[in-house]
Amino acid sequence: SNSCCFLLLVVVPVPLQSVEVQVDVKDHVATVVSTLLYQNKEEKPIEAVFVFPMPSEAAVCHFSAKVGQTLIVAEVKEKKQAREEYDDALSSGQQAFLLEESDQSPDIFSMSVGSLPPGESASIRLEYVTELDVQADEALRFCLPAVLNPRYQPTGTETGSVTVTSVPSSLVPYDLTFLARVQSARPISKVESNCTMDPLEFLSQDQTAASVKLAAGHKFDRDVELLIYYKDTHEPSAVVEAGQASAKAGTLMRDPAVMLSLYPEFPKDIMSSVSSSGEFVFLLDRSGSMSGGQIASARDTLLLLLKSLPMGCFFNIYSFGSTFEQIFPESVEYKQKTMEEALKTVEMMQADLGGTEILAPLERIYSQSCIPNQPRQLFVFTDGEVGNTKEVINLVKSNSGSHRCFSFGIGEGASTALINGLAKEGGGHAQFITGSDRMQPKVIQSLRFAMQPSVVDISVRWDLPKGVSATVLSPPLTSIFQGQRSLLYAQLTGQVLTEGCVTVKYSLAGRPTENKLNFSLKPTEDTGLTVHRLAARSLIRSLEQEQGDHRGQIDDAKKKKIIDLSVQSGVSSSFTAFIAVNKTSGEAIQGPLLRRDVPVPSNMDIDCADVMLGAADCDNGALPSLPEGKAKRDPLLELVSLQKASGCWELEPALAKAVGKTTKDLEDKQPSAVMWATILALVWLHGLKADAKDEWELLVMKAVTWLQSQNASGLAECVEAANSLLGCSVQKNALGI
Repeated sequence: SNSCCFLLLVVVPVPLQSVEVQVDVKDHVATVVSTLLYQNKEEKPIEAVFVFPMPSEAAVCHFSAKVGQTLIVAEVKEKKQAREEYDDALSSGQQAFLLEESDQSPDIFSMSVGSLPPGESASIRLEYVTELDVQADEALRFCLPAVLNPRYQPTGTETGSVTVTSVPSSLVPYDLTFLARVQSARPISKVESNCTMDPLEFLSQDQTAASVKLAAGHKFDRDVELLIYYKDTHEPSAVVEAGQASAKAGTLMRDPAVMLSLYPEFPKDIMSSVSSSGEFVFLLDRSGSMSGGQIASARDTLLLLLKSLPMGCFFNIYSFGSTFEQIFPESVEYKQKTMEEALKTVEMMQADLGGTEILAPLERIYSQSCIPNQPRQLFVFTDGEVGNTKEVINLVKSNSGSHRCFSFGIGEGASTALINGLAKEGGGHAQFITGSDRMQPKVIQSLRFAMQPSVVDISVRWDLPKGVSATVLSPPLTSIFQGQRSLLYAQLTGQVLTEGCVTVKYSLAGRPTENKLNFSLKPTEDTGLTVHRLAARSLIRSLEQEQGDHRGQIDDAKKKKIIDLSVQSGVSSSFTAFIAVNKTSGEAIQGPLLRRDVPVPSNMDIDCADVMLGAADCDNGALPSLPEGKAKRDPLLELVSLQKASGCWELEPALAKAVGKTTKDLEDKQPSAVMWATILALVWLHGLKADAKDEWELLVMKAVTWLQSQNASGLAECVEAANSLLGCSVQKNALGI
């Protein structure tokens, strides 16, 4: 059904004319204001419905409409009541505007603009605040989702889902303008984007403020992503924000609120002893929408991951579509034989398994008993086109005691609700990989996190002046990683004047550890109500997550608490909606309103295949042909693929080819047989592939450990011979041996 939906659209005029987005970034928080201009160019009154993507962690805090000279500001109300008011207004000839979060997934919203008379236009303003995530290279990532792919509904689920009207990106009929302003106490070093931007303009002498604009002619074939780099590294910080004088006493909006950004530092000696235990389970999406570059990139990534695993750990690889497959019946010990067998299977993997049914393989993984002293680490790679997001996240949550889950959203339009939810409930870390991003550095960063000892017994202690108390609004910290930010929100009561201190205590590899942050309780001047809204959002989300039973039914008392909080803070939730009615408009409209669906871009061609293929076409038993381009593999991956599970390399023709030499060259130079090949590989990596260090660092550490276990002499001689053969000048101590 999906493949033909856009043919109809081309004929019908689309009432949405343009979208203008302005982003204000302060340090690591963004305020986003979108203005949507609607115009009815038809002869009859219309209702315009627009279903669009939204970051799942955003706090939507303002919705208003301007019609002629009249401004109507929406209020947050309980969802059913808001829908009824909307319908009543339309039937009595008034204009109404409704904005609501989808029941299925918090990263899809729908906006209804009701009864635009012929020739009339309306300007809609939508505002939200969101936190920016820290990337592997310290950048902060902002993403404006523009692409919304159809979500695959598993067979046998009731479809209560929103209908998304999508078109290929080239047919999107409205324009986008986008301007971002960045402000921070630290100088800004650069801003990068996956879209073409006009050059960065500094707005202050000390480079602490800058603006950047999307170049004209944006094609809507991708989400708009900004990577913001500040000059200094991230430091723990606190922002205290005064409450709203007009709010009711004792409520979150009236009291001051604080946002703490914590960057835990682990003791160096614990970090240098990387653990060699663990059960690493990889789950790879092979649905139709992963085809092409995405599955190829995922195969390369699995190669790097498999080579970076420590000897003595356990592992297994599952892949899924409408059905799922696993390489070994249960996790096996990592050694040369099992590694080779897994790599053979990985090389044959294609995106040929139909739809996206992730629940069954997860249930199978969780049903296998854990291996004593081998903590389970689950890596999930998916383009996130899943219709049953809440069910999947609840399953991970109910198993969070027995594993950590690291998630990777691949490609444009991956569901933020799914990817962030998996990591958050699974105590792991989420990464998004779009466009030309190299998947490998991000995945290796997550593998490092997975190899960090698990942090247990986390507690947070607040030391505040007499008479001041803090009510924490964030869910409890369940995971802490070196180099990753943790955010905490709290409501402060009492006379807030001097300073406070917060201490995070935890146990790491059996050793009690703590990190302290002293902060001033004096409110900052210029944040408006941003911190309060993010805090309300954090509390709403954690209440929504504590759902009653596994079907996600929530008890009435909790539901009422969420609705009250949402209404009072003006931040949307899954049980509320924004409603605005233009009381001045109106005589009753004769006959039914014409409904007009505003299309969003999607990576359409592939997804239809996903929905229509189902599993039938994929089970014909034919082996996929080997991916083309096998011969032109990246030399780095070529070299990596030759490394043995123990960490060493052996002298073979393929090694000579990978480093661009002949076998004879290698034999002529050969000093000591055992180590020669390994040292040659290390010198080549350090000397010629230094820019990809974050991809090969873990497997090189393994090689160094192997070299040390050999206790052989003649290292210096080998390094010298390798340098002269490859034309490098790598020092022996730079190799870490």
